[in-house]
This record gives sequence, C-alpha cells and structure tokens, in this order.
Amino acid sequence: MAIYITQGRYTSEAVRGMVAKPEDRTEELRKLIEAAGGKLLAFYYTLGEYDFLLIAEHAEQGGIASLLAAAASGTVSDLKTTTAISGPDMVQAFTKAGSLAKKFRPAGK
Repeated sequence: MAIYITQGRYTSEAVRGMVAKPEDRTEELRKLIEAAGGKLLAFYYTLGEYDFLLIAEHAEQGGIASLLAAAASGTVSDLKTTTAISGPDMVQAFTKAGSLAKKFRPAGK
C-alpha cells in the first residue's frame, strides 16, 4: 500500500453548500476511501492556496479511483497528489536503482 497526500480546493458550489448546511466531510471521505479499499489516515481543512489536505493509504488503483470519484462530483478542483515513501522502502528503491543503473546505457554512449 502506498501513502497518498492530496491537496485540493472546494468549488464555489461546495462552499455555498457547506455554508448553507455546515458539516465535517471527514466521515464522507473515509467512506469513499474505504469503499476503494484504502484507509483515511488524516484529513485537515487548510488555509492558503488549498482548502484541504488528506493523507490516505491505498493500493494504486484505489487511490486513483477515489480521487476520480471526488473530482467527478464537481465540488472539488485542483487536486494535487504526492506519493509518500518510507525510509526503508526508499532504501529498497535505491538498491534496485543501483543494479539497474549498471545495465542502463546512457544516450550517446
């Protein structure tokens, strides 16, 4: 499972809806992410460039599916997702890259 950190903005339609009927969206997000086979680790409303930040654990396909479902609702925009990798997993990636680099022929050589 990979860790995904997603930031996004609410559309004006979503803000109008939340002003008319205030609600914490955490449980709704948890349901969406769990339905896609993932786990919501954290959700925050943020001030500044983005309106929210969520951290979820997903198999790759589930993470993409839940983001697409949220985007399809028309109430979020400008989704930006970063994959987070643990130190031990990164060591494995560097190790594999070292063996692959020995087999790779650079351009022009």
